[in-house]
Amino acid sequence: MKRKKIIAANWKMNLLKDDVKKFVSDFNKEMESIALSSDLDIVIFPSSIHIEMLREMIHPKVKIGIQNISKHEKGAYTGEISVSMAQSYGCEYVLIGHSERRQYHNETNEKVKAKLILANTLNLKSIVCIGESLDERENGKHFEVIAQQLAQCLSKDVIQKSDQMLIAYEPVWAIGTGKTATQDQAQEMHAFIRSELTKLSENNYTERISILYGGSCNESNAASLFSMPDIDGGLIGGASLSAKSFLNIIKSAM
Repeated sequence: MKRKKIIAANWKMNLLKDDVKKFVSDFNKEMESIALSSDLDIVIFPSSIHIEMLREMIHPKVKIGIQNISKHEKGAYTGEISVSMAQSYGCEYVLIGHSERRQYHNETNEKVKAKLILANTLNLKSIVCIGESLDERENGKHFEVIAQQLAQCLSKDVIQKSDQMLIAYEPVWAIGTGKTATQDQAQEMHAFIRSELTKLSENNYTERISILYGGSCNESNAASLFSMPDIDGGLIGGASLSAKSFLNIIKSAM
């Protein structure tokens, strides 16, 4: 089975209302001339406040995701957004465990697992983010860290429902820094992740799980990264805030 390629834009806490309208205007004009294959999904993760507007305006080939969900289904959790709320506004994807959520909001592996199980139960496609710090890589602990994150965030049942889950490898030292893993470094880790998933699931479901690269992926390095056999697309940060830049990255995956 051929794995789906995903090019996902994580806008984080960026773009005002008028900026979003300008992005959509520029993006939609260009998208009319792009013939996307059925095995390529384009996803945008805007700030939650922009979800409804973006869904109504963006080109129909683009899917909408939410940057975070609550681990609770509903209740007195001020400021939180539930899976069912996200779905009711047309979200098909969710980011879970992004390094910034882990760093600034105490998102532990246990919390990531709870959110993932809930999203999986309600059929929201999850992109589970994992990655090591610069210190962990320089001290040769990067494989150990990634293996631990996978083991603590995932369950066999979740992995077996492979059509609902993706992995994003985001070396923390390359996020927002302008640094990026070389294509060989990225491929090495992606292949390792796939082998660890196979161990955890004890079957071949993992050949169907797309693994994205997310660490300062941009127009200049996207094509070389996407050419690697175990890299199935990208989770794009700063480079996705420009319609032109994001479109060029999309073209690199075609």
